Amino acid sequence: MKQTDGYEFSGGQKVLRWGYVLTMIVLGFTGFGQMPIFKRYYISDIPGMAWSADFYVTHTIHYLLAMILLGLLAYFISDYFLSGRKKFHLTSSAYLKISLLTGIVITGIFRVLKNLPDVSFSPGFTLFIDISHLGLVMVYVFAAIFFLITGVKWISINPSRAV
Repeated sequence: MKQTDGYEFSGGQKVLRWGYVLTMIVLGFTGFGQMPIFKRYYISDIPGMAWSADFYVTHTIHYLLAMILLGLLAYFISDYFLSGRKKFHLTSSAYLKISLLTGIVITGIFRVLKNLPDVSFSPGFTLFIDISHLGLVMVYVFAAIFFLITGVKWISINPSRAV
């Protein structure tokens, strides 16, 4: 799959990219599953989707995939700083997506803390974290769709340092 200025992902990077995309899609699905909408709107009545109405199943899947997302993000960050800066640079769309992902991760961490038995947040702060997490996810989804439709990429080749 070609990127801006002819940068092409290797086979391993394609697997990581599709792993990231799949992780984000399932995270979105299970995140909305934390709200009781799948039973209410009969999504769980679709054959094979009964599990989606079980809060604890969607909650566990969401947490497992959040760990995978954190691992992928750690890999991408370290890969960029260790070798990627020599080959390419990040575009302005990348900085927007990175900012949104940072906010999603931070609010997600606070949501995890909120669910621990010994941690107590005020109702106002809990509402702020919940709405912020959902809002940032929605903005990220719209931005990702917009950049996909317009063809704007995360990276572009640094022509003076291309290998």
